[in-house]
Amino acid sequence: MQLDDDDLPFPAGNVPAGFRSREITLAPGTTLSYDESEWQDSLVVVERGTLELLGTDGSRTRFGRSGILWLTGLALRALHNPGSQTAVLRAVSRRPDPRHGAPGRPTDDIESAKGEDGGLNG
Repeated sequence: MQLDDDDLPFPAGNVPAGFRSREITLAPGTTLSYDESEWQDSLVVVERGTLELLGTDGSRTRFGRSGILWLTGLALRALHNPGSQTAVLRAVSRRPDPRHGAPGRPTDDIESAKGEDGGLNG
């Protein structure tokens, strides 16, 4: 089955308001050291090529085009492109909340739900 770019979850990097998108490219044969902080709060889609996750235990897991990954909390040492074409990843995450400097939580704003006594309204 051939996928068109429009079949990907975020075609052309278009994401809803309140989110941001990063494109990561890995040339054929390239290995990128894993740094969990780079992937925090990101949903990652393989838009083109092949991505291989290299585990700290020596395991290897491959994902092709349209693979969707969550790269936090994993025992990884690196991301690798074993293919012959450039791998393109799209990392989508929530935009930081300017009030707190942390990713926004669109449906869970505790501060606005607090009453004058500091307790939750309701």
